[in-house]
Amino acid sequence: MMLADGPRRFSELKRAIGGVSQRMLTLTLRGLERDGLVTRTITPTIPPRVDYELTGLGQSLRRPVEALGAWVFEHLPEIHRARAAFDSRAEENR
Repeated sequence: MMLADGPRRFSELKRAIGGVSQRMLTLTLRGLERDGLVTRTITPTIPPRVDYELTGLGQSLRRPVEALGAWVFEHLPEIHRARAAFDSRAEENR
């Protein structure tokens, strides 16, 4: 969804997402590129500028992803309760 409004530089994405390692972001973007969801454009500057942009296929995935995000927010209290119960059971089994 970070690319929904247009292309972004790698460093912009890393800052906007927060908490993601450079390696994990690189691997994720490579996978999305391989799947045809994003394009990667390298501008030969020093340092090189790398931009990522959604393809038509990637744009078509926006609605389903937005729906998934809405579902998560709607069910967040249940998800938090399930996590707390899981963590409590895991702690008891240690």
